[in-house]
Amino acid sequence: MSSRRSRITEDEMNELISKLQSLLPESRRRSVGRASASKLLKETCNYIKNLHREVEDLSDRLSGLMDNMDADSAEAEIIRSLLRS
Repeated sequence: MSSRRSRITEDEMNELISKLQSLLPESRRRSVGRASASKLLKETCNYIKNLHREVEDLSDRLSGLMDNMDADSAEAEIIRSLLRS
C-alpha cells in the first residue's frame, strides 16, 4: 500500500457536497441553501440523528404492539413476514 494519500480536488469536493445536499429532504435543503460545507455537514449529521431517533421510536412501538398481540394471530404473522423481507 502506498504511503501517499490521494488528494481530492476542489471540483471533486464540490461534487460530493452537491450529492450530499441532494440526499437531504427538501425542507432541510432549503434551510441549508447554498451554505458552507460545514453547515451542510452539521445539517446532515442532525438529519441522521433524527432518523436514528425515529427508527428507535418505531422499533419500540412495534415491540409494544407485538407484546400486546396474540403471537399466533394473523396480524402477528403478517408483521413477522414483513420484518423478514
